[in-house]
Amino acid sequence: MPLINESHDSLPYIDTQPSTQERANAERLINTELPSDHATTLHPAIPAFPEPRFSRLIQQELDRKISGQPLNGIDLSRYEAPEPPARSSDGAPNIDEWRETLRKAYTSSYHLSTRHENLSLLEENGKNAWLIGNSQLEDILRELEKELAETKEAVENVNKERKIAQEAGMGELVGLEETWKRGVGAILDVELAAEGLRLKILEQRRLMAQQQARQ
Repeated sequence: MPLINESHDSLPYIDTQPSTQERANAERLINTELPSDHATTLHPAIPAFPEPRFSRLIQQELDRKISGQPLNGIDLSRYEAPEPPARSSDGAPNIDEWRETLRKAYTSSYHLSTRHENLSLLEENGKNAWLIGNSQLEDILRELEKELAETKEAVENVNKERKIAQEAGMGELVGLEETWKRGVGAILDVELAAEGLRLKILEQRRLMAQQQARQ
């Protein structure tokens, strides 16, 4: 069973729009029934928002964004051609520096060869893949547009049926409202007449009491 039962009792095709003063009076009556903390406290039927649980990398990125630090992407300097190491004062080469330079050169060469291969594959197959992707996106778009059109048509049909039903019952509703007004007016007339009669009875009793007191 749902926690909140929806009920739409409005008759937009029959009822007249409330005036600004009527709307203000209605809102004032509603606000008097609301608790003082209704704007800051969730409704009891709304579940509490669960605490977020992010992975370590996501939390690290969020912390970086909060602190305002710049985004550090992939360091491309490792793929650049390295400069040869400088010779020592005695002119002898430094073996360790040359090994590190050679390792960087291998890394750069492998990156360039892989990039050249990927660019060749993109040039050969990229156009077809792009066209296929566009065709798939167009199919998805057509399906969404069809679903949207069907939904709009269903909404229009519901509104038409509701309008027809309300206009068909408009005469009966107006008659019932007039009958209700006449009934309320008759009750008020009876209450006024009863109050007038009560006052006459009290006045008659007062006069009789005065006459008895004189005798």
